[in-house]
Amino acid sequence: MANLRDLGLSEYEARAYRSLLRTGPTTAKELSRTSEVPMGRIYDVLNGLEQHQLVRSQAAGRPKKYVAVEPQVGLDRLLAAKKEQLEAKANQYESVVETLVEEMDADNPVDEQFWTAAVGPDETLDLLCERISAAEDELIYVAGSPASGIDLEKASSRLTVQLEAALERGIDIELLITPTVLAELPARNVAQHHSRLREYENFDVRTLETIDWTFTLLDRTEVCIAVPNPMDPTQSFAMIDLKDSTFAGDLREEFLTQWQQAEPFER
Repeated sequence: MANLRDLGLSEYEARAYRSLLRTGPTTAKELSRTSEVPMGRIYDVLNGLEQHQLVRSQAAGRPKKYVAVEPQVGLDRLLAAKKEQLEAKANQYESVVETLVEEMDADNPVDEQFWTAAVGPDETLDLLCERISAAEDELIYVAGSPASGIDLEKASSRLTVQLEAALERGIDIELLITPTVLAELPARNVAQHHSRLREYENFDVRTLETIDWTFTLLDRTEVCIAVPNPMDPTQSFAMIDLKDSTFAGDLREEFLTQWQQAEPFER
């Protein structure tokens, strides 16, 4: 149930404000009686309501009287103050994250060999998006075959968001894709996503008929390899994330050979 306390008021402040809305202009003593706020607390409560800009006072006469601002105005003020507090808190958390990332990256062993895997279309897409978001220098994305186990329209939208964020960070991205994969995607989606990415100077895309693998190469040290279903090679089964600079370097050399043979993509 909605409550004024959710917008930052104390229990006594909420009682006093609601009571003022019912009674109209009234004194502190009378408000204490109607709102059941102890007389010893009523002036602190009224000061709090004035700071929230929920009441106005009439200081000309004695005893001093108070009146509540209209609910729509008062609630809008409470909402604006709450949003401002949350924005400040979010900025604080972002600063904490940036500091922690710098500290933790300094302790991260770059050449350590490691591999993990994700099984299933959703898990595979989650892993790929995670690794793209971790790229620091270069990202090579090669799409050799459509994965019918994945919602391609949904996947392309998520990947475009991740790729655009990487481009914003200054990551160089090269995308090599087969016409077959392009044909699987709605033409509207291809045009829309490509128009967003091609605005960046650090983005390039080419097409090549003969690509056997689907993989993503990150920073010359890490490779995400799509694994097809052995029972049906047209369907996605899993993804292996391998951190091995030697293997990644060899794969990059092979990619560069294919990249030279590919045609620029124009849409």
